[in-house]
Amino acid sequence: MLKQICRVIVLACGVVLASGIARAADVVIGIPSWSSADATAHVVKEILSSRLGLDVAVKTGTNEEIFAGIDQGTMHVHPEVWLPNHKALHDKYVLGRKTAILSEKGVPAEQGICVTRRTAERFGIRKIEDLSDPEKAKTFDTNQDGLGEMWIGDSDWSSTRIEKIRAKSYGHAKTMQLLEAQETVAMAAIDAAVAVDRPLAFYCYAPHHLFSLHEVVFLQEPPYSPLSWRVVDPADDPQWLDHSQAAVAWPTSFLHIVYSAKLADTHPKAAKLLSAIRLDVDTVSEMTYAIVVDGIPAADFARQWVKDNAERIDAWAAAK
Repeated sequence: MLKQICRVIVLACGVVLASGIARAADVVIGIPSWSSADATAHVVKEILSSRLGLDVAVKTGTNEEIFAGIDQGTMHVHPEVWLPNHKALHDKYVLGRKTAILSEKGVPAEQGICVTRRTAERFGIRKIEDLSDPEKAKTFDTNQDGLGEMWIGDSDWSSTRIEKIRAKSYGHAKTMQLLEAQETVAMAAIDAAVAVDRPLAFYCYAPHHLFSLHEVVFLQEPPYSPLSWRVVDPADDPQWLDHSQAAVAWPTSFLHIVYSAKLADTHPKAAKLLSAIRLDVDTVSEMTYAIVVDGIPAADFARQWVKDNAERIDAWAAAK
């Protein structure tokens, strides 16, 4: 009898623990694989939990996984949707299915190909067309195969696909080896190249802490023209690369918070606050610098940032 009672108690405790673990968070924020999104996600998490008392979780995922999660109700927030990079996902879920809402408070951003200022001055590489020159491209050849090397982004990023289109369109797909790797690996390579004064070309975007660490410059490009920017999504056409063309600069970009349309019903205060959050280039860069360069854990940084910016958050909460 005593053994049976003990078993019942153990089983009951197990049920309680299991149910506690299985209980879904009020809001789940997806974190894609770049540094500024990690910072933004944790700040949003801290705002929603400290101001509204919500149980907020974070979960890593690709852009496609996060948007699908918002659509299916397993995730609720994408902290940093880049446009035009994520236009296909935006059009599908925000405009089409209407299961996601795009905050109108976008942060202006810039994208392109960068070199170190030392590279530009020493080798005269200032325009993106210079990468199509076989002789100038050899400036970036580290394995003596006759081709330069250039990081174009993480394989999960939409911008990486677009950089392949741009490389084909400009011609440097024939003179440069286009490398894909996680951002942490690429940033370490950039740090090492700068330390030994080795020429380097790579995809870059701002806001980003990189510009506070090193002297890097965007390569000059012809101005953006919608007539010259044809970016086909692989989901729409298996021959997307052949049928795309983009031999111009990126259009002016913006990054936005996207959140589940269902939050307006389940947690209306959270939806209202998410729509009111307004960040800027300097703020996002400072957040990322603190987490990546200073090494402050994202959750700890977010907690302090929310305390230090109470008045700013008050204004967001009071916005109509």
